[in-house]
Amino acid sequence: MKKRYYALFSITLVIAAVLAGCQNRIEAENRTPQPKTNAVKTVAVAVDSNTIDTADYTKRVNALRVADTTGKWKIKTPYPLPGAILPYKRVVAFYGNLFSKRMGILGQLPKDEMLAKLKEETKKWAEADPTIPVVPALHYVAITAQGKPGKQNMYRQRMPFAQIDKILDWAKSIDAIVFLDVQVGHSTVKEEVATLEKYLKLPNVHLGIDPEFSLKNGEVPGTKIGTLSSADINDAVEILTKIVKDNNLPPKILVVHRFTQGMVTGYESIKPCPEVQVVMNMDGWGGKALKKSAYHMAIYREPVQFTGFKLFYKNDIKNGHPMYTPEEVLHFTPKPIYIQYQ
Repeated sequence: MKKRYYALFSITLVIAAVLAGCQNRIEAENRTPQPKTNAVKTVAVAVDSNTIDTADYTKRVNALRVADTTGKWKIKTPYPLPGAILPYKRVVAFYGNLFSKRMGILGQLPKDEMLAKLKEETKKWAEADPTIPVVPALHYVAITAQGKPGKQNMYRQRMPFAQIDKILDWAKSIDAIVFLDVQVGHSTVKEEVATLEKYLKLPNVHLGIDPEFSLKNGEVPGTKIGTLSSADINDAVEILTKIVKDNNLPPKILVVHRFTQGMVTGYESIKPCPEVQVVMNMDGWGGKALKKSAYHMAIYREPVQFTGFKLFYKNDIKNGHPMYTPEEVLHFTPKPIYIQYQ
């Protein structure tokens, strides 16, 4: 079974080849020691911990889990601070990297065409479930795993800050939120997320981490599916919590990609908190039956807080398979509140 999932789901690393010709450009743009965030200013959002309607929150969360008859998804996590996006809105995100047309729709299409397509997808989700407003998002891979060790021998490459600024500008033009995604390679979540803290202080910027490209035993990214422990994930939660508290911000969303059980260990010890909302995102590709099976195995069976589902414009329709429609995804238990297109 492991080999079957690996063959159908593992995404062969193409980043190193795609970025090879861009290496000098990346290094040149990253000589500036601090991110350039002139275009987007940090805005403190007042937070009053006594204003959330807990009964309304519980009702909305239960609506996502209404089909669960096992009790697995009973609310056990703390209520969020006011200003939380989930479960009040569904996030529909486009994923990718501006140096690669093969990593996702975000870098595949020209800006205007891509943003127009994102608007189309958000409209489809709003029509499929009129009970939850939809917010668009740009999910940008800000630190990419690499097939070569690089100068620091970490098998990862930090993208230029100028590109993050560009993504922020694009998001602002359509009133979207932003996710910065991290593939640590041989580094750590704590080390890499720390480099993005200045951006994470912005109220519209959230975080994604990808266990697939966390190789703890010296393997080359892309040759084996990696893993993150609950301690690794809680490192990200702690960093985000501190940022929220120190800057008086609404809660951050933390997206954790997953399509096998081994990609995340100790799920029961992952600790969502009022400052951080955790989404376990089913990140695998394949036919409908296999994606549904992976969602049940890696997401439903090991509940954390909220769930997500990734749709692949190319890989999901290989061999003549149709891609899931919004209406079909909404039949899953729990109903995914974060949707990602690659």
